Amino acid sequence: MLNLLHSQKNKHIMKKSYLILLLFSISFVFAQNNDSEFEKIVEAEMKSASNLMAVVVNPNTLNYNVTYHELRFTIDPAVYFITGEVSTMYTALQDMPTVTFDLANEMNVTSVTKNGTPLAFSQNGNNEIVITLPTTQIAGTSATIKINYSGVPPVNGFESFAALTHNGTPVLWTLSEPFGARDWWPCKQDLNDKVDSIDVYITAPSQYTSLSNGLEVNQVTTAGLKTTHFHHNYPIPAYLIAIASTDYQIYNQQGGLGTAESPFFPIVNYIYPETAAASQTSLAVTPTIINFFETLFGDYPFRNEKYGHAQFGWSGGMEHTTVSFMGGFSRSLIAHEMAHQWFGNKVTCGSWNDIWLNEGFAEYLSGLVVENLDGDTSFTSWKNSKIANITSQTSGNVYLTDAQAADVNRIFSSRLSYNKGAMVANMLRFKLGDVAFFQGLRNYLSDPNLAYKYAITPQLQSHLEAVYGQSLTEFFNDWVYQQGYPTYTISAQNWGSGQVKIVVNQTQSNLSVSYFEMPLPIRLTGTGGQIYDVVVNNTTNGQQFIVAVPFSVTGVEFDPKKNIISKNNLTTLGTDAFEISKAIAIYPNPGDAIIHIQMPNSITLEKVTVFNNLGQKVLEDATTDFSVSSLSTGVHYIQLATSEGIFHKKFIKK
Repeated sequence: MLNLLHSQKNKHIMKKSYLILLLFSISFVFAQNNDSEFEKIVEAEMKSASNLMAVVVNPNTLNYNVTYHELRFTIDPAVYFITGEVSTMYTALQDMPTVTFDLANEMNVTSVTKNGTPLAFSQNGNNEIVITLPTTQIAGTSATIKINYSGVPPVNGFESFAALTHNGTPVLWTLSEPFGARDWWPCKQDLNDKVDSIDVYITAPSQYTSLSNGLEVNQVTTAGLKTTHFHHNYPIPAYLIAIASTDYQIYNQQGGLGTAESPFFPIVNYIYPETAAASQTSLAVTPTIINFFETLFGDYPFRNEKYGHAQFGWSGGMEHTTVSFMGGFSRSLIAHEMAHQWFGNKVTCGSWNDIWLNEGFAEYLSGLVVENLDGDTSFTSWKNSKIANITSQTSGNVYLTDAQAADVNRIFSSRLSYNKGAMVANMLRFKLGDVAFFQGLRNYLSDPNLAYKYAITPQLQSHLEAVYGQSLTEFFNDWVYQQGYPTYTISAQNWGSGQVKIVVNQTQSNLSVSYFEMPLPIRLTGTGGQIYDVVVNNTTNGQQFIVAVPFSVTGVEFDPKKNIISKNNLTTLGTDAFEISKAIAIYPNPGDAIIHIQMPNSITLEKVTVFNNLGQKVLEDATTDFSVSSLSTGVHYIQLATSEGIFHKKFIKK
């Protein structure tokens, strides 16, 4: 056995050498981005699979639903090896002569039993174990299968199972997102099932502290080995199940608002002893952030158990349910991984196409922490940094195509899934307003069809539309499904006493979008330091807006708080002398029903007279809105009698 472990460890060292070369190249790429702290988050969250893995839904695991796992693992942090006994209770969704689990080819299955009876099985070389049932299992019935196995987990570009050291002490951890769960235990790893509950038993040398999801039930020490039992009683996908073990020091905190409706819950932190003092100082902000999130999005989703962190050897983090694995304890990393407990763990993206529902919203919540704790100026700077990264390339969609969803680098694109996803969330907030936006998200998170289950992008859209009261199809088409960003040219001109005319034009960075429709924030300034912020609902090129302003405008600024994804915008203040005739407009023109006369508010309309193209008077009115439905089609001429004189306009009746 010692010789076997020695050869396995040598094999692992060779794999580690490959891994170091790969990580060097990835680190070089990440170094090109100034936001190194943020890139560490992305790096850790994407780390468990190769650069390109064409992993699709395994059709062989779609015929059953997993309801429970008992996971018993024997490990030694000093040795890259795992021995496991996994009991899986499942319900057949159709008649089943066999049952298939995802499991890496490198894992060696020694036995499979059902109720103590050995079953025939095969490992077919496709990272599966196929088990022959004693008789065909009938749809709707349940069974429990126990699999005993052991082996050296594979390294597929990044490790989903790691045994390294910190400060000379061995440490072991797992990280399975997105495709790595099968590397170290037999599971159903696709995003189409959640396990109702799990029990995890970790047996390791007694000097180590082991951890997993949920609440610690007990510890039993025998003959130098300690078995730690954790129970997690919430639905969980396979990729969020995790274990870790080393000489952790435990630092306890308390979360929750402390009311009868919202009692306290434990925050349990597993930290390295050599950096415990600094870690505790950094972790002090954790209750503040989790309580803030509770006020915005409702109760912490797993408050009957715990929240916490476990230090591990990567510099980013990973949001394992109830215990985020952390390479450090920066505030932004704490906020991002904690946010996933709502967006990603309670409601999980239903496919890798929808990854922005996890990553975009988690990253946006880290921005909300900046806004809440540091103020508007810092939040504006945070958004501006995101926009600069998003617009560093002219293309890029938030919702992934099927081909993109098989590419791990594309799934975890910092520019698109994280940053653009976050800023799309911000633009939804700007468009809907705070009340509707946050209520829509609370409804989405508490929807019984989605809570502790899976969601796809149209379901988020539906919840936001329900509170907004209008369709968001155009918005989602432009900003989520299609690519690129707009560049705005905005001109403003004083337009009579107390008014400004604003004209908006736009170009698009990518041909997939014909026009980005969006409310646009524009700041108008005056000589005395006056500021007047307006929002115009821009839907077409060349669109004009007449805005009442309580001072003469001397400056114009687009999107001062950086709420819109855009780049290279140009604003100008017109200096042409104001001409009343140009200030008067008729729209819609052509028109066929009601038309409107637009004019500066300093001018009074006295009478409207309409003539046909033969010079015959065909209509007379005295209001700025009147019907032209009785007119014949063709060209007409409108005479406007006003307090400033008579003006003439041409109108076409459709």
